[in-house]
Amino acid sequence: MKKILVSLSLLFLLALSVFAQGRRGPQIDTVRLWPNGAPNAFEIPGPDSGFMVFGAKQYELAMMEVYPARNPNGLCVIMCPGGAYVMESQTHEGRDLHDWFNARGITYCMLQYRLPVGHHEVPLSDLQQAIRIMRGRKDLGITKVGVMGNSAGGHLAACGATMYVDKETRPDFQILQYPVITMETELTNMMSRDALLGKNPPQSLIDKYSCEKNVTADTPPAFIVLCSDDTVVVPKNSLMYYEELINHKVSATLHIYPYGGHGWGWQDSMVFKSSWVSAMEDWLRLVAGK
Repeated sequence: MKKILVSLSLLFLLALSVFAQGRRGPQIDTVRLWPNGAPNAFEIPGPDSGFMVFGAKQYELAMMEVYPARNPNGLCVIMCPGGAYVMESQTHEGRDLHDWFNARGITYCMLQYRLPVGHHEVPLSDLQQAIRIMRGRKDLGITKVGVMGNSAGGHLAACGATMYVDKETRPDFQILQYPVITMETELTNMMSRDALLGKNPPQSLIDKYSCEKNVTADTPPAFIVLCSDDTVVVPKNSLMYYEELINHKVSATLHIYPYGGHGWGWQDSMVFKSSWVSAMEDWLRLVAGK
């Protein structure tokens, strides 16, 4: 009798565990982008290098947190957190968004890209590798992979949308929140530029990473949102990018709110959150073809 009771207890606990897992949804999958070593691996330099290196060690491992949708609609979003290329805001500009996307059938990924500290090509190569990986995850029902980013992470996402190297690394869509777009001195966020390109970059490098100069007719559709009182990344960044998208007949949506500043990400304190999130949801339905 005692054995029967123990067995029944174990079965009950197992049932509870399965039920709880079903309520929690799929478990997070942590993926290393370069399990055999990155092709552009480098040692983080010391403080005498001239770069802000205090946070670089924390993001030394290029990886991705994957949150699969339980009822996938075919979309996958890879988020690039902001942080001026000197850190990464992985909460309200990162993993905090996964529940919302998952609830709408979208697999959500938070990218932990390596900080550049003198190697400007590294963040973009990490994003491109992330796109390759998720494009290959047919087991998750993914048919379209998009990029998303905030501030400097928005710059990285826009680079991904305009500097892809082949069809495997070309995003299917882009979502940009208050993004850095240009590297030109008078309009860029200088902390981001200095961290990515160095203190005195040549004009050729400035042009290469000024996303507005890289738009073509094949640039993927864009959803852009920002506030007109943003003094950290001036709105002209988004305006000039939107203008180039339109000039090249690329589908683009631009939402500008009167106030809210910079860096609000997924925070409820952003007064217009319900408005821009609702607009993004409608836009994503179009992207998904629903």
